[in-house]
Amino acid sequence: MTTELGEVTIAQLQDDMAAGARSAAGTTEGYLAAIDTVDSALCSVIETNPDAPAIAEQMDRERAASQVRGPLHGIPILLKDNIDTDDRMQTTAGSLALLGSRPARDATVAAALREAGAVILGKANLSEWANYRSSKSTSGWSARGGQCRNPYDLSRNPGGSSSGSGAAVSANLAAAALGTETDGSIVNPSGACGIVGIKPTVGLSSRAGVIPISHTQDTVGPMARTVADAAAVLGAITMADGRDAATAAKGRKVHGDYRPFLDADGLRGARIGVARRGVSGYDDATDSVFEEAVRALRDAGAEVVDPANIPTVDGKRMGDSEMIVMQTEFKHGIAAYLSTRIVVNAALAQPRSLADLIEFNKAHAEQELVHFGQEQFERSQESGPLDGEAYLEALAEGRRLAAVEGLDAVLDLHALDALIAPTGGPAWPLDPEAGNAVHGGSSRFAAIAGYPLVTVPAGFVSQGSESGAGNDLPVGLTFMGRAWSEPALIRLAYAFEQITQVRRAPEL
Repeated sequence: MTTELGEVTIAQLQDDMAAGARSAAGTTEGYLAAIDTVDSALCSVIETNPDAPAIAEQMDRERAASQVRGPLHGIPILLKDNIDTDDRMQTTAGSLALLGSRPARDATVAAALREAGAVILGKANLSEWANYRSSKSTSGWSARGGQCRNPYDLSRNPGGSSSGSGAAVSANLAAAALGTETDGSIVNPSGACGIVGIKPTVGLSSRAGVIPISHTQDTVGPMARTVADAAAVLGAITMADGRDAATAAKGRKVHGDYRPFLDADGLRGARIGVARRGVSGYDDATDSVFEEAVRALRDAGAEVVDPANIPTVDGKRMGDSEMIVMQTEFKHGIAAYLSTRIVVNAALAQPRSLADLIEFNKAHAEQELVHFGQEQFERSQESGPLDGEAYLEALAEGRRLAAVEGLDAVLDLHALDALIAPTGGPAWPLDPEAGNAVHGGSSRFAAIAGYPLVTVPAGFVSQGSESGAGNDLPVGLTFMGRAWSEPALIRLAYAFEQITQVRRAPEL
């Protein structure tokens, strides 16, 4: 699947625009044309921004006046449809329930992109409610956007919940995109769609104006075709924000530009641990790619500690604690978010609580509950208060097992710069009735601890499609580290990317 813009990078776009070989308006028009041409097959974009051409023209006028705002000036970027924009687009988390209201203002990250000169190109499809409504859901499906598909094989899932962000960027329908992650929702679709994803430390980017799941785990991050592009976007969204207390966390370490950490020789001398138990060994083809990645790290001069297993990886309690935390926080967080919405259509029901959303879905079951239910919503509705004993115990236990006795313990034991693990297995076949068939993943520890992840394409595996044809599907390699270790992870991921050069565009 190729477009007129192909695999062009953000740096190349900037060079071309500086030389007068391209314009922001022309680039935006090119991406909009590509969406019109191919996205009917992918369903990766819910809607395009009617103001995008005008924004691009304004950026061209500023450039002509030597007023270039930075590395994202005039760069078209998609936003996941759970990130508020105060414009003519809607923000719905893929749900029909939010069509009758609108955000009162931009999400802080959306406002930051505008300030950086980016052109907000449109809203990307997603797993409805960021894959939280049901434990039997199909990633990439939303009532509003339909079923998003994997650009490497349209019979396969793009991963979730930032499904459209991953599929669209991989298919060259935008220069980059923003996704959100609570547990795996940036890195999973990035791995499945063969792109780079950065899941920042919780508090590095603001969640204000982002439809929530968990205020202790939610984070917003970039998805792009290269580490350099993802680093350029990350630098634009790392502001402190009075609307989000997490951005005032003690010890917060932030950089306005992450591109200086791009070092092609960044693996030399780095100590990298290989996490195996519980996060690999679930798929022979993925394991083969993983072993090649480990060899590549050694060949590039890294000191590889193998194995460097996470001590608490076999514990079921951590997952149970995470579920209690998410159920409790979602119930309260979604009510607070819904209270900020402005009614624009009084004839439509205006949900103000989780209970309202549950009733809306029941009343519109033929559209909303056609493939799977809302048992996660219902369990969350039954959860207790944020000061309740069950919640506070689960929160403390999860952090202890994931961070102190988990990632921190193994990183300290071996004096590691980072851990690596497969991001997940290859994309699974679409089956709306059976739901997801995810096998393998390594995001949970960083999710619960609030620590960063960077996933980068590591290789391809041949799985075959429903039609019987063999299709090469991408799998990713995840680098994980301590809180605020984005510079180190970006350096390592960039060096790995440069020596392997795995990324290749999908073809329809």
